[in-house]
Amino acid sequence: MKATLERTDLLKSLAHVHRVVERRNTIPILSNVLIRADGGELRLKATDLDLEISETVPALVEVPGATTVPAHMFYDIVRKLPEGSQVVMETSSDQATLEIRAGRSRFALQMLPESDFPDLTAGDFSHSFEVAAADFRKLIDRTQFAISTEETRYYLNGIYFHTVEGPNGPRFRAVATDGHRLAQAEVAAPAGAVGMPGIIVPRKTVGEIQKLLDEPEANVAIELSETKIRLTTGPVVLTSKLIDGTFPDYGRVIPQGNDKELQVERDEFEKAVDRVSTISSERGRAVKLAMSEGRMVLTVNNPDSGSATEELVVDYDSDPIEIGFNSRYLLDIANQLTSETAIFRLADPGSPTLVQNSGADDTLYVLMPMRV
Repeated sequence: MKATLERTDLLKSLAHVHRVVERRNTIPILSNVLIRADGGELRLKATDLDLEISETVPALVEVPGATTVPAHMFYDIVRKLPEGSQVVMETSSDQATLEIRAGRSRFALQMLPESDFPDLTAGDFSHSFEVAAADFRKLIDRTQFAISTEETRYYLNGIYFHTVEGPNGPRFRAVATDGHRLAQAEVAAPAGAVGMPGIIVPRKTVGEIQKLLDEPEANVAIELSETKIRLTTGPVVLTSKLIDGTFPDYGRVIPQGNDKELQVERDEFEKAVDRVSTISSERGRAVKLAMSEGRMVLTVNNPDSGSATEELVVDYDSDPIEIGFNSRYLLDIANQLTSETAIFRLADPGSPTLVQNSGADDTLYVLMPMRV
């Protein structure tokens, strides 16, 4: 194999691909990136057996061929090469090393045969549709923070994507929850998505998709089967296994009868929570919100270090109520809200609270209270 290409193109693709590779691997081939040169392009591919990313870049291919080299080392080499340089890759005559040349720099990396590299892309996809990258990114951005990290409830370790029937037609919806909070976001369902199986996309895959969707004007082609998702955007193809489990009936935890409505300036509220939570303990992180007509008092008490209070002017005219929340969760939700005013719909100190943007919006958040 012998191919020449721009360092900038190679680095951009390697940045996408090498992140999939775990730093420690018991299977040597999984530490490597597959390089295939053929027909005027170079294809790079990496996998951890659950997730696979491949990308093509234009290249001058003098001798077609394929091999694999250590992914992180290859990425570090290319990253440190001079900007604007041409990178020449050529396998040695004994097929033991890949030589990388740029300017006066020379490297030789140990190779493993391409035939050992696993392929994740086998199988048929039953559903396929296209969605705007900006819409798909929005669904992920608004819900990702609520993904559970608790390995025992593995079916919560991802975002649940599915379609639902809305008042104005079908909707493409994303939901994530860790049992303490729930995030839901939706967009108009693209053609072809209706009738798709509900899928749970794992946390690691969600993070990689988020990094790939950096072109808001682009479209993303999504293909689904019962066990896999394949996503294509530009020259990048991401294939991932799905979480094999049943997502809970989240509709049952979204409160319908919360009759106490509070409106507060979102930025002010976020900063106030951040200030008073300075006092809270790492373990508890509890902040108490006391609402009465026209005002909210935020209080944090920590027996080990002291207390903090702050008062905010709010729009509230229901019965007084005191309710406690995890301050970290409150800040996460406030950080996702996009309107100037945040709306809280409350029932009582022991029931979940609904948080939304003001005005018509396609996102909602549910937060379980804490005892304080």
